[in-house]
Amino acid sequence: MLIKKIPISVLVVVYTPDLQVLMMKRTPKSQTGDFEKNFWQCITGSLDFLDEKPRDAAVRELFEETGLRADDFELQDWQHQSVYEIFPEWRHRYAEGVVENVEHWFGLRVPSTRLHIQLEPQEHTEYKWLPFEEAATLCFSWNNANAIRSLPERNQ
Repeated sequence: MLIKKIPISVLVVVYTPDLQVLMMKRTPKSQTGDFEKNFWQCITGSLDFLDEKPRDAAVRELFEETGLRADDFELQDWQHQSVYEIFPEWRHRYAEGVVENVEHWFGLRVPSTRLHIQLEPQEHTEYKWLPFEEAATLCFSWNNANAIRSLPERNQ
């Protein structure tokens, strides 16, 4: 039996004090969906089970996708939820009739770009650090771009 995705997800923006943002390129046709070859994003992922707390999912996804441990830095709950429509071509991954996802935003401020990033090859092929404006422009997701654009007000 195929387990359907839970329509509750997390987004983690990893950034430096000078607002360099970690961007990762999705693996084409990854196990989690059929993505284009230039699909760049921050850390994202759905809850694994209904009782999982968004913060716990953010910690898990951060480690799975980058090898970074939230406890080594300050994981910030931005207290923001964004509701958006799931693209029709991806709705088959959810229960019948599910058309919206709720995404919780988090930030992880790290001291510099000189960190060891261990990508999960099933999900991402490369990464780069970009100034926040450029990172927002590179995003496929408008929601991810909006989270990045909010960095200056969150970093005061």
